Amino acid sequence: MAKLKWGMIGGGEGSQIGPAHRLGAQADGLFEFTAGALDHRADVGREYARRLGVPADRAYGDWQEMLAGERTRDDRVDLVTVATPNSTHFEITKAFLEAGFNVLCEKPMTMQVDEGEEIVRIAEATGKICAVNYCYSAYPMVRQARAMVAAGEIGKVRLVVTNFSHGHHGDATDADNPRVRWRYDPAMAGVSGQFADCGIHALHMASFICGDAVEKLSADFASTIASRELEDDAMVNFRMARGTVGRLWTSSVAIGRQHGFDIQVFGETGGLRWHSEQPNQLIYTPVGGRTQIIEKGEGGLHEDAQRMSRVSIAHPEGFPLAVANIYCDLADAIRGQVRDGLPDASDGLRSMAAVHAAVASAKADGAWVDARPPMFR
Repeated sequence: MAKLKWGMIGGGEGSQIGPAHRLGAQADGLFEFTAGALDHRADVGREYARRLGVPADRAYGDWQEMLAGERTRDDRVDLVTVATPNSTHFEITKAFLEAGFNVLCEKPMTMQVDEGEEIVRIAEATGKICAVNYCYSAYPMVRQARAMVAAGEIGKVRLVVTNFSHGHHGDATDADNPRVRWRYDPAMAGVSGQFADCGIHALHMASFICGDAVEKLSADFASTIASRELEDDAMVNFRMARGTVGRLWTSSVAIGRQHGFDIQVFGETGGLRWHSEQPNQLIYTPVGGRTQIIEKGEGGLHEDAQRMSRVSIAHPEGFPLAVANIYCDLADAIRGQVRDGLPDASDGLRSMAAVHAAVASAKADGAWVDARPPMFR
């Protein structure tokens, strides 16, 4: 089967997320890196793209040049990844969708709720794929947890507890580091800092595994380093459409925690736990029974977990391969076989609605706020 053509905007040399996308997109031989506008400095971006093997005539100086160059080609790219600063996601995603391209956008998909609703409408009108890179949902054992919940193996879900808390921004003497500072600057990050950066991964994971949507929430935000305008720690309580109770903590000042993303799901007949630092294992406890460790790659897993397990049992699979699983599902979707669980524009929209709801709640001393985007109410 011929490779699909793939282009990338942003994610240039030194980028944190760029290498994961390049590894993920090409891991299975499904995509060929064909075009790129990789840096806001045109010459730097062109030179880096050429070093990565992109043809010189498709190594672009900026996204506008890439859009103009690709839209008229008979061999235009099949998928465009947007890995630029948050404030540019809406404009770029909108332009490429309207021009008939499939898009994978880094989170957050937009900065505003109305922008997210516009992206959802454009994707529906054009029939093009707009996916959002909630890549943690593509770990095999997360897919196993989702399938177990859907199959009723832990009964009706009562409670979900999730957190994404690390300590890498906990040094107040490093608060002016440009790689840190922008995350707490409203001009660059938007209305929220840590919750919009990491907390929405945890919130999406809760919805993803439970197969349910967040309806309302109550939030408490704190800026524990005084120079920060946006929060670096947040606690969010939420309620889901089918009555599930949710608890979420996210922090960037939890010194001693490294990645710190985990989730626990408690049902009427059992409980599940997954931790990103031990991603090959899903902990399962049936009511009245012994705790069991379900291993990636072992027999008897649900089909989606088996499909996304790439190496044999006891061999680790990490973050770039979770990203690769997103690209596998995208390749299938582009070819007409849509996979359950591929995060799309509606997920991106719900996340941004939750961010704005949490900001409003925190400003109102934790008042409960409707977390649904207006178009889904």
